[in-house]
Amino acid sequence: MVAEKHVFNGQSYPCCASLTMGVIGGKWKTVILFHLMDGKLRYNELRKAMPTVTERTLSLQLKKLESDGIVARKVYHKKPPLKVEYALTDLGKTLIPIVQSIADWGDYVVTKYSG
Repeated sequence: MVAEKHVFNGQSYPCCASLTMGVIGGKWKTVILFHLMDGKLRYNELRKAMPTVTERTLSLQLKKLESDGIVARKVYHKKPPLKVEYALTDLGKTLIPIVQSIADWGDYVVTKYSG
């Protein structure tokens, strides 16, 4: 039996590309990362930037990104109402070139192939 070479957070992946897609894949994770590239956002700011995502899905995806060490959640308890901010961690910031490339490709396709 051959040991898996690509293990991240206790999860084994068959190759490096599947590891990357396991961390940022799906309909919403990359969109969340795209909106956090320029800095921290509060939960409601993310909701406004992503109006078609459900609250449950956004919450679950943020929790998954947080558990993978990609996004940091900071809660401010000083005064009501409770304030929660999300930001990319140092590991999350390493994904910026990838997310930017994905966004650039989307702009390219719209420009060149829409019609």
